[in-house]
Amino acid sequence: MRDAPGALLRACLAGLFSLLCGPLAAQSLPDSLIAATPESRRSQPPFVRLARDEPAAASRIGRIPVYGTPAASGAAASGFDSLSRKRRKARAYPGARPPKAGLPSAASAPRRTPVAAAVAGTALGSPPRRRLRPDDDPFGAVGFYAGGLLTRTAVELSGGYDSNPARIATGKGSTVSMIAGELLMASNWSRHALNVDLRGSFTHYGDRPDCDCLPGSVPDTLDRPDVTGKAAGRVDVTRDLRIESEARLRVATDNPGSPDIAAGLSRYTTYASVGGSLGLVRRFNRLELGVSGGIDRTAYEWSRFTNGATASNHDRDYAQSTLTGRASYEMTPGVKPFVEASLDRRVHDLAADRSGYLRDSRGFTVKAGTTFELTRLITGEAAVGYLTRGYDDARLGDLSGLLTSASLVWSVTPLTTVKFTATSTIDETTLAGVPGVANRSYGAEISHALRRWLVGTLKFTAGNSDYVGAGRSDRSYSAAAALTYKLSRTMHLKGEFRRDWLQSSIPGSDYTANVVMLGLRFQR
Repeated sequence: MRDAPGALLRACLAGLFSLLCGPLAAQSLPDSLIAATPESRRSQPPFVRLARDEPAAASRIGRIPVYGTPAASGAAASGFDSLSRKRRKARAYPGARPPKAGLPSAASAPRRTPVAAAVAGTALGSPPRRRLRPDDDPFGAVGFYAGGLLTRTAVELSGGYDSNPARIATGKGSTVSMIAGELLMASNWSRHALNVDLRGSFTHYGDRPDCDCLPGSVPDTLDRPDVTGKAAGRVDVTRDLRIESEARLRVATDNPGSPDIAAGLSRYTTYASVGGSLGLVRRFNRLELGVSGGIDRTAYEWSRFTNGATASNHDRDYAQSTLTGRASYEMTPGVKPFVEASLDRRVHDLAADRSGYLRDSRGFTVKAGTTFELTRLITGEAAVGYLTRGYDDARLGDLSGLLTSASLVWSVTPLTTVKFTATSTIDETTLAGVPGVANRSYGAEISHALRRWLVGTLKFTAGNSDYVGAGRSDRSYSAAAALTYKLSRTMHLKGEFRRDWLQSSIPGSDYTANVVMLGLRFQR
C-alpha cells in the first residue's frame, strides 16, 4: 500500500506521454522547393505575380460575405458611382478560356416596345420565325385602313416659273402655282377586289398672258384643272369565273396651243368624260376568255368670250359605246400572250357640227400582245395592232393606222427603275374637213435612288399629232429632270426642270417652253 501513490503517479505520467506522442508523419517539402517534372508542370499552375499597383486582398475571415457587385460609395443599389470612378475588370484565371460574348444588358439594349414572346419568336418551343423582308421604300406612305381598304392620300403644293404658258410662238413667261391631290385605295380581301385611283390638280398663272400676237389669240386666263379617276372592281363568282367592272372620270381642257381653241376666249373651255364598263371572264385551265361592254359620255361647257358672249359646244358632246372581246393563254406563270378586238360607236348630240359635217362614226381595233411578270423584274403589258374609224359623212375620209400600246416597268436594280409607255388614239376635232386627229405618244423614264432618301429622275416623251385632211402634223417633245428629297414618310421636297417644244408643219406654230417647279409633298 506504500507503493500505491507512486503507482498512481506513474500511471498519470504514462497517460500524459501517450497523449503527447500520437502518430507522427514525415513533413513534406513545399511544392515550390520540389524539382519540377513533366507531370507536375502540366498539373501545377505557374506562379502569378501580383502587379505593383494592386494591393493584396484583405482577409475575409470574420466578415459577412457580399454577393454580386457592391454599390459604389455614396451610390444607390443600382451600382452607379457618383464619383465617376472606373470599375476594374476581373482578371481571367491563367490558362482559362476567354468568356463567351453574351446578350447585351438591359441598360445597353435599345428601348423598344415590348411584345409578347410568341410574337417575337422567343417563347419556349416556338418555331423559328422568318426574318422580315427589308422595306423596298422606307420613305413611302404608310397609309391607313378605311372600311377594309388600305388608303393612301397625298397633297402637293408647288410653285415656279413657266416661260411660255400659252404654248405659242411668241408667248411671254409667267409665275405658276399648282395644287395637286391624290387618293389611292386598295382592298386586301381573300376574295373579290376593289382598287381606286383618283388624282387631280389645278394650275394657276399669276401674270396676265402676254404675247406679240394678234388680239384674242390667247385667253385672258390660263388657269386650268386636270382630274383623272378610275375605280376597278372584281367579283369572284367561282374559282374560274369572275365579273370585272370599272368606272372612269376625266376632267380637263383642250391642250394649250391646240388648233381647236377658239379665238377670243376668256378662259379655256372645260370638258368632262364619265364612263364605265362591265365584263365577264371565264378560265379554262390556262386559257382565259373574256367579254365586256362599256359606255362613255363626253360633254363640253359653254365657251365664254372676252366680250361677254357665250357659245354652245353641244356639237362636240357625244356618247361612245364599246364591245370588247379578249382571249389569253398562260404559257408560264409570268408570261400571258393575248389577242383583243373591240368595236365602238360614237353618236353626237347634234347630227351636224358647226361646219355642217356629220361626225358620228364607227371604230374597230384589233391588237395582239402579252403581259409580263418575270419575278418582279419586268412587269406590265405590250401590244401592237391596227385601228380604223369610218364616219357617216362621205366628205370625211376614214382614219386608219398602226396601233402601239405599252406600259412596262423594268426593275434593273433595287435602286434603279426604268419605265416605258406607248399609246395610240384617234380623237375628235372641230377643224372643218378634218375627220379626226391620230395621236401617238412614246415615253421613257429612268429613276435612280442616289440614297434611300434622295431619288433622281429623267423623263423623255415624244409624240405626233396628225390632222388628216388638213395637211398639218405636229411633233411634240418633252424632256425633264427631277430630284426628290424624302425628308420623312410624310413629307417630300421635290424639284423639277422641264423643257417642252413643238415642231409643226404649219409655219408660225412652233414653240418652246421652259418650266421650273419646286414644291412639297405631304402624304399619309
